[in-house]
Amino acid sequence: MAGPVVVGVDGSDACLTALDWAVDEALRHGRPLRIVHASLWERYEGVVPDLSTDRPSGQVLAENIAGTAADRARRRAPGLAVTTDVLAEDASSALLREGRDAMLLVVGSRGRGQLADLLLGSVGLVVAARSTGPVVVVRGDRHALEARHQRILLGLGPHDVDSPVVRFAFREAAARDAELDVVGTWRRPAHEPVDHPLPAGEPTASFEDRAARLLDKALEPAAHAYPGVRLRRSTVEGPAHRLLTERSAAADLLVLGARRRGSLVGLELGRVAHRALHHASCPVAVVPAHPSSALPEGDG
Repeated sequence: MAGPVVVGVDGSDACLTALDWAVDEALRHGRPLRIVHASLWERYEGVVPDLSTDRPSGQVLAENIAGTAADRARRRAPGLAVTTDVLAEDASSALLREGRDAMLLVVGSRGRGQLADLLLGSVGLVVAARSTGPVVVVRGDRHALEARHQRILLGLGPHDVDSPVVRFAFREAAARDAELDVVGTWRRPAHEPVDHPLPAGEPTASFEDRAARLLDKALEPAAHAYPGVRLRRSTVEGPAHRLLTERSAAADLLVLGARRRGSLVGLELGRVAHRALHHASCPVAVVPAHPSSALPEGDG
């Protein structure tokens, strides 16, 4: 998708961190940056004027937040094309709409409201769960935020064969000249003992072998499109939600797919993405398995 990098800001420290990350991401891909601030100031403060401007005080605050963010972005990247918008509506709805035509939607891991002490703010959770395009929730330590690891971590599930999440991960690795570390997890069914005979029809196969074949099949088209990406692949036995969160400590970005499996916010994400958004040590990209999020093939 050839749209801008869109970032939501609310003046919080977490959103300023997300802004800086979004600036760097826009530069990597040669895309403009669009800064969006949304709040319901019109509903709650529309009749309270700011004595110095004769405008509602909530509107003045909103415009100051957006303007300060734009100044910060331009100082960080003087040549970057930056636009801003202030929207008098709830942040989740505004960002979901803005993200439809974006290359990427970026949000912070926490907000300014009374829920700011939670591991992940409500806006970030809703946007990651319901966006039709790729979303990055920015979190993690300085090494990850400054891309010092030079590694993208991709967690593959059984439905990720030649999917948007695979192409997104390759695109990120190519843009950063980073290694792509691809992990496929597998688990032996709990009802089968270790010495259980192998499945009928697959006399030489094991659970790990099947996981490895699935991983190879999932990666083949994107690997052909991005031949310059350094690729490391592994299959690991264990719960994906725990293993990938642990491995995120050595990555600059964790990339996961989402299949929108339920109506509740947590279920829309799935267990792996839900845990990563709360506990990962680096920014987390959630890429929906949806036609509108399909990415162009690389040119190598």
